[in-house]
This record gives sequence, structure tokens and C-alpha cells, in this order.
Amino acid sequence: MNSKPGKFVLLAIVLSAFYSFTASATEQGSQRRDARDTRQDTRQDARQDKRSCVVSNDQSNHDCRQDKHQSKQDGRQEARDIKY
Repeated sequence: MNSKPGKFVLLAIVLSAFYSFTASATEQGSQRRDARDTRQDTRQDARQDKRSCVVSNDQSNHDCRQDKHQSKQDGRQEARDIKY
């Protein structure tokens, strides 16, 4: 005995599970892209900051490197906050 309502219910369950999985994957992809963009922007900003620090000769090279390192660490943490 084939029941059409049972088939429709089963089809609805399968489609809703598929839709849920697809929506979740899309959201994760968006978060990964946002995190990647944040890291890339941070790297570029850190490079520019170090360049201007070295050119202006306000600090030692070591201090400029440390500032760049800290900027990149902050950007990585911000990207983790976006992603997770």
C-alpha cells in the first residue's frame, strides 16, 4: 500500500534537512570570507604602520617589529571572533 501523504512527509523532511545543511554551509562560507578579509586588511595595515614607523625613525626597528607583530595578533583574534 503506497500512501501519498507519507511520501510527501518524507520528501518534506529530506528537503528541509538539505535546506538546513545548505544554509549552514553558506553562513560558514560567509564567516570564513569575512575573517579572511579581516586578516588581509590587518596585514596590509600592519605593513603600512611598520613602514611609516621605520621611515619616521620614532622608534627602534625592534619596537616597530613588535608593533607590527601585535597588530597582526590583534587582527587574527578579531578574525577568530568573526569565524567562531
